[in-house]
Amino acid sequence: MTCKRTFKTLAASTSVLCLAATLAQADQVFNDDVIITQSLCVGFDCVNGENFGFDTIRLKENNTRIKFDDTSTSAGFPNNDWQLTANDSASGGQNKFSIENTTVGRVPFTIEGPAPTNSLYVDDGGRVGLGTSTPVVELHVVNGDSPTLRLEQNGSSGFNAQTWDVAGNETNFFVRDATNGSLLPFKIRPSAPTNSLYVNTDGNIGLGTASPDAAMEIARTTGNAAGLLELSNNGGSFITMENTTSGNSWFFTHENAAAGRFIIARQDGAADGMFLSADGTFQVGGNGSAGNGMALASNGNLTIGGSLTQNSDKNSKMAITAVDQRDILGKVMTLPITSWTYKTEAETGVRHIGPMAQDFYAAFGTGADETGISTIDTSGVALAAIQALAEQNAALQERIDALEGKL
Repeated sequence: MTCKRTFKTLAASTSVLCLAATLAQADQVFNDDVIITQSLCVGFDCVNGENFGFDTIRLKENNTRIKFDDTSTSAGFPNNDWQLTANDSASGGQNKFSIENTTVGRVPFTIEGPAPTNSLYVDDGGRVGLGTSTPVVELHVVNGDSPTLRLEQNGSSGFNAQTWDVAGNETNFFVRDATNGSLLPFKIRPSAPTNSLYVNTDGNIGLGTASPDAAMEIARTTGNAAGLLELSNNGGSFITMENTTSGNSWFFTHENAAAGRFIIARQDGAADGMFLSADGTFQVGGNGSAGNGMALASNGNLTIGGSLTQNSDKNSKMAITAVDQRDILGKVMTLPITSWTYKTEAETGVRHIGPMAQDFYAAFGTGADETGISTIDTSGVALAAIQALAEQNAALQERIDALEGKL
């Protein structure tokens, strides 16, 4: 038997007594099972009459360790040695309890002395509680302020160090980029509705729906008008639609220039795009400049840079009846024709010549109502009146020819 108390300062007399006890006593070897029906105290600080309380086995000295020394030597058999260690042995060391793999010099498990109650708790259902003895899910974390899980890549495997936190509190559930200034790229506020963000098995994303029918579907069921998509930027912003087969892209753009127009254009043909200005002017082609392409002003004026073609296909018409050209000519002759300016053009003073819609409607009964005149109707009326005049001219020519023949 050897003296184990290597970390205590002993008086010289005590050292002599310890040496004498060592020389006088030998290790005891039992070749049979040993049964102790009372408690057992092991260590130099055990005393005669030790008060065990409810302790069955007590280790009592300044360095308490339990060593599992595996002496296996046969190939294939595990042989790591393990140790239960209570507290560091050096001055200023930790108050802790550890499980150590002494074969490889690692400490896979440690509990520090000041650790609070229920720091780690596994209940009868295999649920793990961190800070609670009543976990209700497989891993239950409890803390008074923002319980957090940290995912830290420390660079030991050659990859750049990066740390993420996943946490939640009364304000929001969030993911924090702890490496880059604690940015918060992802948040969910309490009471967010079910399926606020839903990724389906086919990769479709639903915002407010669990059955998105497109790559992204936004759904609301408030029954009222609601903003479903908003893009904001401190400059222009745009949406790109790209055909990866043809390589063509279309842009839906909030113009970054002072005009701030909304533009729909293809990447290789901005001049062929569509332009909506803040004043309501809508232009097609011509790079959005007046006099090119088509421009529909907010006052209703339509300017085109080419010809205007209206549908007049007989296959698209019904209830076709002949007209009395003479009757139409008579109505044209009595139709008031005046010169005037639209109220919306009062500042420019642009003049026009034509009938009032009410008079035209009363005379011919065409169009949707009495406040507008279709250009195809004015063309038809003019053609019918021309035909009546041509007929009159032909008749007059016949009379002239007859009179000239009598001279």
